[in-house]
Amino acid sequence: MRIDIITLFPDLIKSPFESSILKRATNSGKADIHFHNLRNYATNKHKQVDDYPFGGGAGMVMMIQPIDRCIKMLKKSRSYDSIIYLTPDGEKLNQKKINHFSTLENIIMLCGHYKGVDQRVRDHLITDEVSIGDFVLSGGELAATILCDCIVRLIPGVLGDESSALTDSFQDDLLAPPIYTRPANYKGWEVPDVLLSGNASLINNWREEKSLKNTQKRRPDLLK
Repeated sequence: MRIDIITLFPDLIKSPFESSILKRATNSGKADIHFHNLRNYATNKHKQVDDYPFGGGAGMVMMIQPIDRCIKMLKKSRSYDSIIYLTPDGEKLNQKKINHFSTLENIIMLCGHYKGVDQRVRDHLITDEVSIGDFVLSGGELAATILCDCIVRLIPGVLGDESSALTDSFQDDLLAPPIYTRPANYKGWEVPDVLLSGNASLINNWREEKSLKNTQKRRPDLLK
């Protein structure tokens, strides 16, 4: 999978890709991630990428020309399955959508900033708009990092045990059950006997029951 991230602040976003799962994925060639500084596609010598909004009002707006130029340049080398704009008013991100993105081959992510992008970018250049929650960040860079991490960990071969991702919360619209590890008894706090029984059928039934109860208690909306 190739992911191209268009941003005004590439140095802000690079660090998370130099550690852990994201680094392992890029080093192994499972993921090919590139960062593009939008200022390099500005149309004037001042590298201007934003301007005042028509009609007045506070804040600045990211201009369409640099964004269009960058996307056109990328499209000359390959076709893209999705061009994602990270924005607070986009479609709320969930595991189902992440699963879909993880099956694609080439993705562009556009990080918003200031008051956002010229609406014509959204109308004519973007295929998907994604929000990571009902709150506002200073820019889309952190949201793009989160989305990349969610996607990349699902690529076959990235995790040591691929079944691990399939048992995560939300994969079956339920929260994950409680998990335990050694020691079995700590300060009198004991691990449930069923997990030590070695009976796979009983353990699976216990996990399904606890998963359902966790969801009913913490996120009953998922059961609807």
